[in-house]
Amino acid sequence: MTASPQPASLDHLPPARAAALRYVLRLADNALVLGQRNAEWCGHGPVLEEDIALANISLDLIGQSRLLYGRAGELEGELTGLPRHEDDYAYWRAERDFRNWTLVELPHRGPLAGTAAAERDYAVTIMRNFLYSALMVELWEALQSSSDAQLAAIAAKSVKEARYHLHHAAGWVVRLGDGTEASHVRMQRALDHLLPYMNECFAEDPVEAEAAAQGIGIVTASLRSAWDATVAETLQAATLALPPASSFVSTGKLGVHSEHMSYLLGEMQGLARAHPGAQW
Repeated sequence: MTASPQPASLDHLPPARAAALRYVLRLADNALVLGQRNAEWCGHGPVLEEDIALANISLDLIGQSRLLYGRAGELEGELTGLPRHEDDYAYWRAERDFRNWTLVELPHRGPLAGTAAAERDYAVTIMRNFLYSALMVELWEALQSSSDAQLAAIAAKSVKEARYHLHHAAGWVVRLGDGTEASHVRMQRALDHLLPYMNECFAEDPVEAEAAAQGIGIVTASLRSAWDATVAETLQAATLALPPASSFVSTGKLGVHSEHMSYLLGEMQGLARAHPGAQW
């Protein structure tokens, strides 16, 4: 690993010219942060098979983020003459410069304060992976037609991984939702907790709109009906009920994160910042 202690803020770049860069970074941040979260189960999985499965899913997500950060570094180089390395984006940006969905940064438990101690809840992990993967299958499929050839190629690879992630998570949603009374209650509680955070994923914003207008990205709201169908089918099999619709919209993709993000970044970035310029 090599890293340069330089923040990679994009605030100074013109919105239209930087649309592709901002859009690709959002995808990369989502994958990296969820990969980091899922990796927290390594050595703590409920059974050995699931410990290995989540580690592999984390590796897939971090692999996706590396490809996307690589493309982002090229795009930033074209805009500024200063290409970035993937480590610059992962380790040397401040919290506000990350533009991931709030959903992926939440801890593996219900709504507690950031410093509260609680056991990891596998129901929360599985439900989040299910909701996220159900959307990413649709999004990666659509992005295979991106006008950015490299992003289209990344999407073609990533959609295969996302299909497996969805298959894994959906199977556990059904198994636990339609399992014991205790597992059903925990899955329903996880769904009730996480579903409102999906509103952010489907909320259109200037970055997404400009990327879609340029043929680079897609308006995620256009995927809502397909996502709804996948979710409804799985929840029915799991005997889980959709909670009432919520007007809550989180703001992670705007750079305004939950109280949990700083703790996640502190753990993820600590080693690189303690030894700047180190090679591994």
